[in-house]
Amino acid sequence: MQDALNIMGIEKAKGIIYGLAIGDALGSPTEFISLPRIKSKYGQSGIKDLPDPALFTDDTQMSIAIAEALIKTGDREIETIMAAVRDEFIKWSHSPENNRAPGKTCLIGVANMERGLHWSESGVARSKGCGSAMRAAPIGYFYQHDPIKLKEIAHASGICTHGHPTGDAACVGAAYLVKLALDGTSTDKMIPELLDFTSGISKEFNQAILKVQECLGWEDEEKALDYLGEGWIGEEAVALSTYCFLRNPDNYKKVVLKGANTNGDSDSIACIAGSISGAYLGIEEIPAKWIKEIEKTDYLDDLSVRLFNKKLNFYNRELK
Repeated sequence: MQDALNIMGIEKAKGIIYGLAIGDALGSPTEFISLPRIKSKYGQSGIKDLPDPALFTDDTQMSIAIAEALIKTGDREIETIMAAVRDEFIKWSHSPENNRAPGKTCLIGVANMERGLHWSESGVARSKGCGSAMRAAPIGYFYQHDPIKLKEIAHASGICTHGHPTGDAACVGAAYLVKLALDGTSTDKMIPELLDFTSGISKEFNQAILKVQECLGWEDEEKALDYLGEGWIGEEAVALSTYCFLRNPDNYKKVVLKGANTNGDSDSIACIAGSISGAYLGIEEIPAKWIKEIEKTDYLDDLSVRLFNKKLNFYNRELK
């Protein structure tokens, strides 16, 4: 029984890490491009396959930073965890690979931490961009069985760059959606449970998620996507990602392709949606071709295993 649970856990960890990275890489060529222009370039169905080379963006790079920090310190207290997050973010900010249109707010927040500001004061107070939500998936995975810690760490990791309450709610919400997907929560209960968990943080976030409920059943998906926004801000990115997942909960490929073929911040939408779908379905439902083609595939596999092992050890100790 334990071996079966271990295999299932590894499949879900890999589903999340590969799920977000592949979604990110699919959406990278279509970011900043309107849907009509995407169709003009790629055909009526839009982008249908990974670019060559299949490079991910800062969305995945910062998600990796969060995962590495949790592997080092996820079982510790918040100040130790956030010190590790700070160090991983600073390492990312100076990496020669940090050349993939990183968000200005993320760069400012990390620079503030590097010059000594505490994580609770380093974020841009007025920013509610999606840069905190796009990297939250590893938190939802690691603290799946500890929602109080999940909210605490998602909040802290988000406000260190994005200080607006709506950005905070988006980060917490994106992490919690991964937890709900891992739990196998019924899709008709995900939005109510999400709104309950994020209650009191941001009315703007609540309104954005309620719009998903309104348009989820619309026949015209493009009209629904337009209704939900372009994803540059946190509440819209999470709303669009939730929509993409809930329209196709049993098909990872359809989820991320829908996210990649959107107006605006397509890579972040597909990244967040991919993490939710990967958590819900596991790696077996992600096309093997894409797993092979995504950059640093061996590293992503190793990262997933190490994240799983850290989580398993953490909860085994908690149960003793």
